[in-house]
Amino acid sequence: MQPRNMSMSGVVDLAAVKAAQEAKAKAEQARAEAARQGGGAAGAAITPASLVIDVDEAGFERDVLQRSTEVPVVIDFWAEWCEPCKQLGPLLERLAQEYNGRFLLAKIDVDANQMLMQQFGVQGIPAVFAVVAGQALPLFQGAAPEAQIRQTLDQLIQVGEERFGLTGLVVDADAQGGQAPAAPEVPAGPHDALLEAAVQALDAGDLDGAVQAYKNVLSDDPANTEAKLGLAQAELLQRVQGLDAQAVRKDAADRPADVQAQIAAADLDLVGGHVEDAFGRLIDTVRRTAGDDRDAARVRLLELFEVVGGEDPRVTSARTALARVLF
Repeated sequence: MQPRNMSMSGVVDLAAVKAAQEAKAKAEQARAEAARQGGGAAGAAITPASLVIDVDEAGFERDVLQRSTEVPVVIDFWAEWCEPCKQLGPLLERLAQEYNGRFLLAKIDVDANQMLMQQFGVQGIPAVFAVVAGQALPLFQGAAPEAQIRQTLDQLIQVGEERFGLTGLVVDADAQGGQAPAAPEVPAGPHDALLEAAVQALDAGDLDGAVQAYKNVLSDDPANTEAKLGLAQAELLQRVQGLDAQAVRKDAADRPADVQAQIAAADLDLVGGHVEDAFGRLIDTVRRTAGDDRDAARVRLLELFEVVGGEDPRVTSARTALARVLF
């Protein structure tokens, strides 16, 4: 089975940008409470063997959901009879040790945990998901190449740090003979300060400041992926700020031929996490219109693609549907 890639921007999209901020706040509260109680606090040392854990339905909330407020938890759905699982499992375990606390690997035997398999919508194994600050997202399915897995993990860790403040776990070096691998140093990029300023502005609700910060990055580096994604998200939040959602949706329902009404409703759809609804609404609008109206709907659809991320399968499907109505 070929691996199915998922964009890391899906972490934000799962509950929209607003929910990501709420999850970050909840993660910070959970870490503070754990520190107050003296157990499971971020920064508490663990042994290298604890970086890979077997999880069942009874312990899922404790071992996955609660731990995801400290560190990204990668879930490996596997079974003893699954041959590709026997290739992927040891690779993920080795990477968990190598990444040295930057993510936790939770292994779930699907034969013994059918309910968890159903809740995650697993269609085939091996299947790899992640939970970050209580937010679940699919990563890939099938025995993916190591280079691709590393790239996915790096993106996951980056999202956990930047969006949710998850700095990982501290591994007890003495438990492995003082041979704890040092985390690789990543040199600061030329635009790191501006990108950090943009994230802080988003956290503070300063949408104008975030938009300007992202634009400053793109003026020097037009291909900067993080800045393009951040700008698209910040501009979306700008557009919906202060809108009366009920009035916008009623307007769109009452006036299906009004392109601007449909565009506004599509923005609200996306912020509410209804990705397919937003895309479908604009594709239908493109199909029904012509000239400037059609172009306005098409351009907004492309902007929403940027918010979700080009690798997301929903974007891929919508691009195909858009091409059919255009040509």
